[in-house]
Amino acid sequence: MSESLSAQELGLLIQRVFLPGEGDTGLAIMVDLPDERLADNPDWAERRRLAARWSRQLARQQDQLGLERVSLAWYRNAGSNNADLPATCVVADLDLEPVDAAELAALPQTPFGTLFARHSLILAPTELSATAPLKVAAREGAFRAATMPGFLPSMIPALRVDYGEVNRRVELLKGLLDTAETARIQFAVAGEKHELLLDLRHRTGHASGGIFPRNGVAGNLPSGEAYIVPYEGEIAGDASRTAGQLPVQIGDEVVVFNIAGNRAQEVLTSGPASDAQRKHLADEPAYANLAELGLGVLGDFGLRPAGSILLDEKLGLHIAFGRSDHFGGTVGPSDFSCPEAVIHLDRVFIRESQPDVEVVEVSLDGPAQATVVIEHGQYTSVFDES
Repeated sequence: MSESLSAQELGLLIQRVFLPGEGDTGLAIMVDLPDERLADNPDWAERRRLAARWSRQLARQQDQLGLERVSLAWYRNAGSNNADLPATCVVADLDLEPVDAAELAALPQTPFGTLFARHSLILAPTELSATAPLKVAAREGAFRAATMPGFLPSMIPALRVDYGEVNRRVELLKGLLDTAETARIQFAVAGEKHELLLDLRHRTGHASGGIFPRNGVAGNLPSGEAYIVPYEGEIAGDASRTAGQLPVQIGDEVVVFNIAGNRAQEVLTSGPASDAQRKHLADEPAYANLAELGLGVLGDFGLRPAGSILLDEKLGLHIAFGRSDHFGGTVGPSDFSCPEAVIHLDRVFIRESQPDVEVVEVSLDGPAQATVVIEHGQYTSVFDES
């Protein structure tokens, strides 16, 4: 299958993802740039070229899409994934392709608020994820955004799957998350069992199926997951019941976290990766927060990991550490030591990513019944039509 979209396919993608209609003003493609803090890399450079090419192709179709303008907005990278965006960007000629943020200094600056006011559709194929700040900004209702952090040409097949079926599945999972009070996850590492209970009370799930027809929302593209923020204990007198052990394979080492009160309280294992995680928890307590339980469905559509969290997390179970306010939780940028330390880090539990950690079972337990949705790393018959 080709690893590029034709101009026609690109226009159809925008129509499918955003359903442009009356009241939609423009489409802006947001692209971050390297700087002295974060050096360039080949994938990032290729992504910028792709974004520039897409902007020119879409500009030629803006009338057919019913849009007044297509713009390309360049900005200095935010320093870390899901950190707040800088105050301004540069909206320039579509032929401009800067390679470093320093090139923006002499150009006219546009506040992001102005960009959002003039463009109701946002596409963000960035190096660092802009999902969290765009989710927060979109709540004002002026625009909707599809975020593509770490997008690679190898992911283009994921833009061609049957998103009607993807949406059906994620909506079903969202319904289960909405009624569940706990998620019970059993892992196995070298024959040893670990169990984690996630407290899902006081929360509702989210469905991210890669379609954004209305302003006020932002989410990933490609997509295909239902997700929820575990209860973080913010209600006085009602502590979070999230507790247990969470094994995470980092490189060749399995790091086991001891979880209580929805936070990683300590690292139970030894080794270089364990030591690094122990230090991260000590340096940034907000990183310890369990910020998301995600259930990706794209693995059942024949897609394989691409080495980028954008796609890989949509393939199966994932659990995130850190920032959660963009998903409806309570941990945000102010809880970290500095903007560069803000993080929402997904750990993806599929065989290719963590071969030494088996997901034995995932059960979503409500007051009326428990539903096993994953057994031995595979979805059960939960998606079968009744």
